[in-house]
Amino acid sequence: MNQQELEVKYRVTDLKRMRERVEALGGECLQPRIFERNLRFDTPDGGLSRAYRVLRLRQDTVARLTYKGPSENRGGARLRQEIEFEVSDFTAARHFLEALGYRVSVAYEKYRATYRLRGVLVTLDELPYGDFVELEGETPESIHEVSDLLGLRWEARLPDSYLALFERARRALGWKFRDLSFANFEKMPDPLAPLNLPLADG
Repeated sequence: MNQQELEVKYRVTDLKRMRERVEALGGECLQPRIFERNLRFDTPDGGLSRAYRVLRLRQDTVARLTYKGPSENRGGARLRQEIEFEVSDFTAARHFLEALGYRVSVAYEKYRATYRLRGVLVTLDELPYGDFVELEGETPESIHEVSDLLGLRWEARLPDSYLALFERARRALGWKFRDLSFANFEKMPDPLAPLNLPLADG
């Protein structure tokens, strides 16, 4: 389906407390906590990344193929084109993309739970390097309203994607591994500390 994605992202310290707050406010659970595996594809010369475009294959309860265009700021939230649809076979879809000349540039993992609160999608994300909340809505005003309800500081929203944060930390610390997997971060207490990211619930 072709749509526009309007969202903000926050880093948080206490995802359990955030989930309790969403539920106390009447948030509807659309998807309980589930593991995701994502493959990001690019051309051999990195052309998609340079153009700020995303080609992603995701596996959770189903397999999904996603395209995202470059983003722009819309009232403090990130707006970008998103085309996403289900595919019947994750492995076949990967082979299809590779046959077209794309290659996997990075694999990344996360656990995600999804809620709807006052018309805004609230996703609670556990990544190998920390915990985050994403809010996606129809307008910046609706997203801001839910941010306030959840006690998230609007000025602490993050402009970068999860992979952009990973690349920033990888360059800063000289990590040699390529994938954002839980195994690679198993013994790191606070991998993003060098980036001094704001905490929205702190």
